[in-house]
Amino acid sequence: MADASTATAPAAPPKRKGRRLLLLALACLLLAGGGGAWWWSTSKAAPKPAAAAAPQPPQYLALDPPFVVNFEAEQMVRFLQVSVQLMSRDAHTIELLKSNDPMVRDQLLMLLGNQNYEVLSTREGKEALRKQALESVRGVISSAGGHPEQVEAVYFTSFVMQ
Repeated sequence: MADASTATAPAAPPKRKGRRLLLLALACLLLAGGGGAWWWSTSKAAPKPAAAAAPQPPQYLALDPPFVVNFEAEQMVRFLQVSVQLMSRDAHTIELLKSNDPMVRDQLLMLLGNQNYEVLSTREGKEALRKQALESVRGVISSAGGHPEQVEAVYFTSFVMQ
């Protein structure tokens, strides 16, 4: 019997060593697999497209003092007082507008003075005048060497007719 117990005793330690080695190999395999999966997912991920440059915030330029023009309507002299602001997202265009203020004001005064009272009494007439004013300001910017499309809008912040 002693022979049988000595024969089984040396067999037990190799099984434990085998289990430890198997568990250690399994742990290493899991760690290597996890690390490889992480590396593969981060390196093979589709490159994110560069975010489109966010548009610059709008900048406004108030043309002060307000425009005052007179025109005839039904044999009467009528007055129009308009406060105008220009909008651009480009600082260079705003500076160009400031440096060409006399030309901008002249063009807008000529445009405003040639209007019809009855037409300006309607919303459509005011919208048409705003579009004409935008084209007029863009023309000044174009002749000054700027980019006319950079002037995005003309706003009438006050519009009084008498």
